[in-house]
Amino acid sequence: MTQISRLLHDIEAETRLTRTWIGKDHLDTRVMKAIGMVRRDQFVPVEAQAYAFDNGPLPIGQGQTISQPFIVALMTDLLAPEDTHVVLEIGTGSGYQAAVLSLLVSHVYTCEIIPELADAASERLHQLGYQNVTVLQADGYYGWMDHAPYDGIIVTAAAPAIPDPLLAQLKPGGRLVIPIGMPYSYQELMLIEKTREGAIEPHTVLGVSFVPLTGDLGRHLGPDGHSAARPALDE
Repeated sequence: MTQISRLLHDIEAETRLTRTWIGKDHLDTRVMKAIGMVRRDQFVPVEAQAYAFDNGPLPIGQGQTISQPFIVALMTDLLAPEDTHVVLEIGTGSGYQAAVLSLLVSHVYTCEIIPELADAASERLHQLGYQNVTVLQADGYYGWMDHAPYDGIIVTAAAPAIPDPLLAQLKPGGRLVIPIGMPYSYQELMLIEKTREGAIEPHTVLGVSFVPLTGDLGRHLGPDGHSAARPALDE
């Protein structure tokens, strides 16, 4: 069994183990094919490459991590990407999630707040031939208005509340996938659907653990950690 085959097998096994929570026992075959086509070892530091095909998170520097492959696959599946879609990613990191998405959609716009990571990811994606990914060094709380609205938005760091600018930049009928919870505490992966009429429908998927979304997010939250402009999801 090759390293990639083993990784895909591990993702499939974890999908079955979590089917009670995620509501399915297999992920979209297009998503799994994309995971199999992106070499994860090209997106981690040299010292972590021996573990690149394990189904677990890895450090990428600057206090950040590359997500567990199962979570990458699950979040991509929840986004329901289509060939014609234009999507926004918040939290480029090493560029791995953007690379996977790039094989499934028309274009990926991705924001990274840490300059060193943004520069490295942009160069890496270019060198590896992912031509339909554009990286912006910016605070992801605000999204990227220039290319909005988006068919899908994916956030790869945990936020205490859904950033209002991201909801505003999501197309009616679009999907937002985001981990919600306080830093280094209990978090839930959420699927937020925006109906054709513009209503917001949140769905809890699975308990997760992500590094926190940083930047100006805190200035836009109330004292309880929820957005000052909207109630908590469970209210």
